[in-house]
Amino acid sequence: MTDATAPGVFRRLSAAYARLLSALLAISVLIIVIPVSLQIFSRYTAIIPHYIWTEELARFLLVWMVMIGAMLALKEGIHFIVDVFPRLSPKPAAIMDLVSGSFILIFALTFVWWGIEFTDFAWFRESELAELPLWLIHIAWPILGVTWLLFNGERMWDAVATLRGRA
Repeated sequence: MTDATAPGVFRRLSAAYARLLSALLAISVLIIVIPVSLQIFSRYTAIIPHYIWTEELARFLLVWMVMIGAMLALKEGIHFIVDVFPRLSPKPAAIMDLVSGSFILIFALTFVWWGIEFTDFAWFRESELAELPLWLIHIAWPILGVTWLLFNGERMWDAVATLRGRA
């Protein structure tokens, strides 16, 4: 595999993964409407019984929605943005991208490392109400870290290419 094809394949896989994440985010937004609506209607009407598992399912979906949103925000370059400097020319902007990307790498590796321990802690536990396996929610943290590594690597690759004069 040559250097010219590697970034192309990587970018296509990254874009496909981002499309998958976008679809999962849209699906989770649609699904969360059901338990939240059941909670609201059951509180104010006697027609629908009060379901306790809906609160837990809504919490699980909310965590996943936040994590997937953070993944996509990094991919689109809008998650860790602080406009301290005015518009910079391409090379200084690439240097700033590499500096901020280094900090994002630290965060991502922290999420991977501690996320694996967090998931391992919950591996054989179940939620109290819905009896869902807790690893289903805890695994979001290492997945977030790995995804940030993937998307941030792509952004840092672009910054290095800019510094080398190839972009």
